Amino acid sequence: MTINKETMKSSLAVCSNLSDDLKKQYNKRSTSVVKGDTVKIVRGEYKGVEGKVEKINTEKGKLSIEGVQREKIKGGNVKVLIHASNVIISSLNMDDNYRKNKMDNKDRQINKSKKQDIKKTEKK
Repeated sequence: MTINKETMKSSLAVCSNLSDDLKKQYNKRSTSVVKGDTVKIVRGEYKGVEGKVEKINTEKGKLSIEGVQREKIKGGNVKVLIHASNVIISSLNMDDNYRKNKMDNKDRQINKSKKQDIKKTEKK
């Protein structure tokens, strides 16, 4: 069985960093971006704009965000695609049970390891 590189590239998730609040809450630095997440743009022309993710382009790693539009010369508006590395996730869309379990399990694993470290130091 051969794996086509183009297929692999397009199936990869688009990831972005979490805000400071979410980092503390989930003990995780970054996660994949999902449609419905609220993100804040931290770099570029639209810096400071916050909005919900409408579309995700996995091939280019770019996001279409609510309220981020450019006016065309002939008139009309066009959505501007922002690269995932230029945004921070400010709130997560937890409608998906798989994502909810994944985020909670990461938090539990870290808490277990901290408890084990404390027990080891108490025994010494």
